[in-house]
Amino acid sequence: MVDSTMMLSSLWDLLPVRDPAFFDIILLSLKVTLTAVGAAGLIGLPVGAALALGRFPGRPILIVIINAFMGLPPVVAGLAVFLLLSRSGPLGQFGLLFSPAAMMVAQFGLVLPIIIALSRQTIEDLWLEYREQLTSMGAGRLRAIPTLLWDARFSLVTSLLAGLGRAFAEVGAILIVGGNVAGFTRTMTTAIALETSKGDLPLALGLGAVLMALTLVINALAFAVSRLGARFAG
Repeated sequence: MVDSTMMLSSLWDLLPVRDPAFFDIILLSLKVTLTAVGAAGLIGLPVGAALALGRFPGRPILIVIINAFMGLPPVVAGLAVFLLLSRSGPLGQFGLLFSPAAMMVAQFGLVLPIIIALSRQTIEDLWLEYREQLTSMGAGRLRAIPTLLWDARFSLVTSLLAGLGRAFAEVGAILIVGGNVAGFTRTMTTAIALETSKGDLPLALGLGAVLMALTLVINALAFAVSRLGARFAG
């Protein structure tokens, strides 16, 4: 028991919890990721539902493109945002490059296709199940969107959590558009890569432990939400 306590105490001493930069990096990561995923959810959920129920020319091609963008390499997304926000780019006048806002845009672009694709599939499956009932109540495809979004809320939360997990693990895109500036655009993933290359393992291990804890929390929430959804459905 004593040995275990001493071991835990030694591990705790290795973590850079007394370093103010440690918590600044964590808070910035949370701010950037939660903002990006929240914005992607506000846009992606209704767009996914509309894509599931709408019928228009080119819809199958659009679905294929969105599904393909789910696997978009982060460095490609980062390059696209870099060109968009650079001084010679269409949004260069706003001076957003190498700022937290640019990192939010990059994560937004990575997460949005995931949320659209997953919500489209969820709403489409739900429409096939309840189509006759909704049609008999006078609810057409587009009018049924709010009802289906509410009925699929637990599955849609899981979609948001999937996007959240992707955003937290991202390093390539935000490194390109954020620049990994200490105290300004340094997140957990970029800091881990930098500190490991510098040999500062305590800070890298501390941030890695926090990132793993967040990953476990996200997966636990996804599991709990799916179980809760199954209970309500039953």
